[in-house]
Amino acid sequence: MLLIPALVLCFVAIWIVLPPFHAGLVAFAVGAPELSVWFLLAALGLCAVSFTTVNVASAARAAFALAVVAALLFAYPLARTPSTLARFDRTMSERLGPDYVDQIPDATTLRAHALSFRDFVFGLGRVDVLVRRGIEFARPAGVPLTVDVYRPAGAGPHPVLVQLYGGAWQRGSPADNPSFANWFAAKGYVVFAADYRHAPEATWPAQIEDVRSALDWIATHASEYEADTSRLALVGRSAGAQLALLAAYQAGASRVRAVVSFYGPTDLVEGWRDPPHPDPLDVRAILETYLRGTPDTMLRRYQEASPVTYVSALVPPTLLVNGGRDHIVSPRFGRELDERLRHAGAVSALLEIPWAEHAFDALPNGLSGQIALYYTERFLAWALR
Repeated sequence: MLLIPALVLCFVAIWIVLPPFHAGLVAFAVGAPELSVWFLLAALGLCAVSFTTVNVASAARAAFALAVVAALLFAYPLARTPSTLARFDRTMSERLGPDYVDQIPDATTLRAHALSFRDFVFGLGRVDVLVRRGIEFARPAGVPLTVDVYRPAGAGPHPVLVQLYGGAWQRGSPADNPSFANWFAAKGYVVFAADYRHAPEATWPAQIEDVRSALDWIATHASEYEADTSRLALVGRSAGAQLALLAAYQAGASRVRAVVSFYGPTDLVEGWRDPPHPDPLDVRAILETYLRGTPDTMLRRYQEASPVTYVSALVPPTLLVNGGRDHIVSPRFGRELDERLRHAGAVSALLEIPWAEHAFDALPNGLSGQIALYYTERFLAWALR
């Protein structure tokens, strides 16, 4: 009875340090560090129970040893958290200015701490906001595209946050990441969670065209939702982050005041030529489906779809939030984009969470999800002030 849960805990814990070599293991690599608080408590409890019987049963001794190993692994992200938060604080101050928080109106309404035990237990607090789902904004090639709108309860005008979901350009919907949208709506933003067409039925550049259509629709209908499009930011995850960066960086994006990329691909040419090792999702196949070929046959497409192509001093302030153990989009791409932006004279802040895997905020109240939310909220409040 003790050995089986000890084996289970140890199996989950090892993905904090081992790379997921199969798609079925990615969920363990994401969840283990994000839920490490709860797993650590479980491992410590198992240690205590099994320790009382180590003298009478060999299975109990094995369970105790396994529980100790699991506890040490689950403690690893938590042990690194204080130094990581200190480093992130320095990065934000260096990139946005030492007094950037003082420039934010009503800074006292921001999230007070990067981590909240209450949020670990109950999830991100829900506040009543106005939500309208499934509003059609375009029908390219007969494909209906919709937007979900999250609105604050108070009177506007409110700053605008456009949210683009991930899913390898092949799946996902505006209904993804509702807790994030609800959080920012409760903080006074109008959040538009927008749709785009999926590969393989629609390939590049259909997706960025759809994002532009969504931005045009938002500009046209802003008054209906008390939205101030002069204060508009984009936030995207994975494939959606690539689209968010492109929509912010390409010519004609003057309406975008800031952009946030959560683990987004930034250089698709190098992403194909140097895929992750191991490669649980087959990144090359995903890119070939999206761009209808390889860089050898479709180089221009790969370059046009790469945010690094459009780096200049004129791009809006950028926040890059990446996982240090991302085995889908290597964290080195975030570092390279950050370096190019800084060299060009643009404002950029890179926050790389050392223990986090791709899609770490799939658990929004997990360790990395809370940290990312804390700094994203500050960045957007500063950029849209």
